[in-house]
Amino acid sequence: MTTEVFTQSLVSGLTQGCIYALIGLGFTIIFSVTGIINFAQGEFVMLGGMLSFFLAKSAGMAVFPALLLSILIATAIGAVLYLMAIRTARKASVVSLIVITIGAAIFIRGIAGELWGADPVAPPFFTGGGSISLFGASIQYQALWIVGVTLAVSIVLHLFFSHTMIGKALKASSMNRTAAGLVGINTRTMSLIAFTLAAALGALGGVVIAPLSLTSYNVGAMLGLKGFVASSIGGFRSHIVTILGGVALGVAESVTVALNWGPFTSAYKEAIALVVLLVILVIRSRKLSEEERTS
Repeated sequence: MTTEVFTQSLVSGLTQGCIYALIGLGFTIIFSVTGIINFAQGEFVMLGGMLSFFLAKSAGMAVFPALLLSILIATAIGAVLYLMAIRTARKASVVSLIVITIGAAIFIRGIAGELWGADPVAPPFFTGGGSISLFGASIQYQALWIVGVTLAVSIVLHLFFSHTMIGKALKASSMNRTAAGLVGINTRTMSLIAFTLAAALGALGGVVIAPLSLTSYNVGAMLGLKGFVASSIGGFRSHIVTILGGVALGVAESVTVALNWGPFTSAYKEAIALVVLLVILVIRSRKLSEEERTS
């Protein structure tokens, strides 16, 4: 592998990993507050991209107003998902609630397929389709937007959870819902905020990645899986580790495919996340077994 190819694979992996990180943050926020794994999270990435394409290309809106409206619509759908599906079934088991999110994902995907068809589409680039050269690698402007947005989200989330009342209430709910309720925190409201915030993060990832990698009604399932793996690396608790896990997964995929040897080809790219997930499950199952033996 030449230096140029290695550098290009690192850039591509970092770009894709940032998207996995944004999706993973949605999983982490929802699970830490509600204890639910929202398998519809990937569909909000799809909605962000498809809505931005529809509003910018079909409705003729300017790029940035279309992006903002796309995120707002997807966020509203996330709130409706919680209010109509999760809150109404709040007495159900966690497994039943997870099944509900899977059903919601299938429903959203089906509606999107009927509305926009199966053909991949690409919303307009934020600031043109140009690129810059760095150490022999070509970096498109949109990739810089992706990395910049991820860094900005990381900083804003840190400030939000550390210096705002709502953020501190969310952290308290994630630590102990019962204790949070006893001190006057409305945990149902916190759950609603968690779902809407996760939907907004997913949609944000969708609008920034869609111009670069195309989008269609069925991209949410695989992207959701990658975000799930990124979040599982951090144990569905740590925002920082989730971001690092998403970036590491993206780089691992890109560099492995760049080797182009034996099983390391683009045909097996999607299997890398599954292998990582399998390793995480094995490690965590051993830890759980050790904890049971010592308890």
